[in-house]
Amino acid sequence: MSAPIRSPETTRPETPAAKAAAAAAHDAAAGRRGALAAILALVFPGLGHLFLGRKARAALFAAIILVAAVLGAKLQGNLYTPVPGHPLTYLATLGCMGMGLPYFLLLYPLHYAGDVTAQGYDYGTAFLLSAGLMNLLLVLDAWDIGSGRKE
Repeated sequence: MSAPIRSPETTRPETPAAKAAAAAAHDAAAGRRGALAAILALVFPGLGHLFLGRKARAALFAAIILVAAVLGAKLQGNLYTPVPGHPLTYLATLGCMGMGLPYFLLLYPLHYAGDVTAQGYDYGTAFLLSAGLMNLLLVLDAWDIGSGRKE
């Protein structure tokens, strides 16, 4: 079997065809890197930024999300779970799940349930929901940095 014939147009680095091929390969690699960073950021706050080499940013973002989640739990806030017949609880659950692993650790191994009679219940609920929503924004930030759209 013979090797494919390569024209000089696609092998010279200064030609437009070679530049376009190199740019397409770079864009594909950046897209995969951005997707992996976003998945890691969704698993645990700050992990996507750590993967991208942004250590200070990763530590700061992880601290913010985790402090908000701990405060929400200490204030006995509602960690949303779906309630049949109440469609907005599905959206709130997705928002809370945005914090990633901390949500599932609170829910399953720790069997966390907020106390509606606690004085800080409403504030705690706001902290827990905000932690998830903030992390979802950080997932998008990791995606943008990893794919080269943002410095």
